[in-house]
Amino acid sequence: MPENVTENTGKTVCELKLPEQKEFDGRPFPLTLGTEALTDLPSALEWVQNQKSTTDELLVENGAIVFRGFPIKTPQDFDSFVKAFGGEPLEYVGGAAPRTVVTGNVFTANEAPPDMLIPFHHEMAQVPTFPSRLFFYCDVAPPSGGQTPLALSNVVYRRMQQLHPDFVTRLETEGVRYTRVLPDGDDPSSPIGRGWQSTFQTTDREEAQRKAAAQGTSTEWLDNGCLKTVTACLPAVRVEERTGLKTWFNSVIAAYRGWRDSRNCPEKAVTFGDGSPMLPNVMDDLDAVFSDVAVAVTWQKGDVILVDNRLVLHSRRSFTPPRRILACLIK
Repeated sequence: MPENVTENTGKTVCELKLPEQKEFDGRPFPLTLGTEALTDLPSALEWVQNQKSTTDELLVENGAIVFRGFPIKTPQDFDSFVKAFGGEPLEYVGGAAPRTVVTGNVFTANEAPPDMLIPFHHEMAQVPTFPSRLFFYCDVAPPSGGQTPLALSNVVYRRMQQLHPDFVTRLETEGVRYTRVLPDGDDPSSPIGRGWQSTFQTTDREEAQRKAAAQGTSTEWLDNGCLKTVTACLPAVRVEERTGLKTWFNSVIAAYRGWRDSRNCPEKAVTFGDGSPMLPNVMDDLDAVFSDVAVAVTWQKGDVILVDNRLVLHSRRSFTPPRRILACLIK
């Protein structure tokens, strides 16, 4: 761990080694920081504020940071912890997951039923405006399962480039479109059950259409009151300007494997820019890549994971309830 992590703070924070970590390009992933010295919330907030530039650098270098053993005991503590890092919260407009606001800028993570696997994605990659950072907090750790696996996006890109260079070139050239039918009102039985009212934060149909159009998304009202949305053609591969590396910045596997309910067919949920479907054998290989590179840290009460959404994808494993993971999105 770089010495400057504890600069001006004594030995208050140290690097931890977790059994789930993997090494990529000579670095453990995700970086994990622990403390026994910061025993109350004010001291933790002071540490964050004093170490902003260092944590910013470490986040770019590592993609994600796990904070374990910090005195974060409640959703309100988590809200204060996130705010200490600075940054403006991002409204969850256009996202698919059902969520509930808990306190301040904090809301529940995807509330899909516990037996459902949520595949890998960059948060809100299916809309033009997405968060730069994600914070997750473990309020209640599940008895089993329920991890939030992470994957380095540039590593996924490299693996797919090796396996299917023509497919990747086509993704880079054409981009992708996402199609989704939003229910009339939230549907908690679905991992993409956020109703059009919650998605666009309005009960007015014309306002919902205006907000969709502002994102480049076309809309069609269906007879059952649902709203069909088709995005503009969006990049599926991006060059991360801070690192110069290409990233697998999309929700392709999430849509192709996970956007299934009574209204949606996942095989039609994501297409190339020209409307042609994804290739099943390539999707199988993409699944295998994610399985190989994913790191799934077992949640402990009080854990906070900071994710650079431009560098790292995340997912959710099925679990045995109860489980309560909270989230905050930063512009």
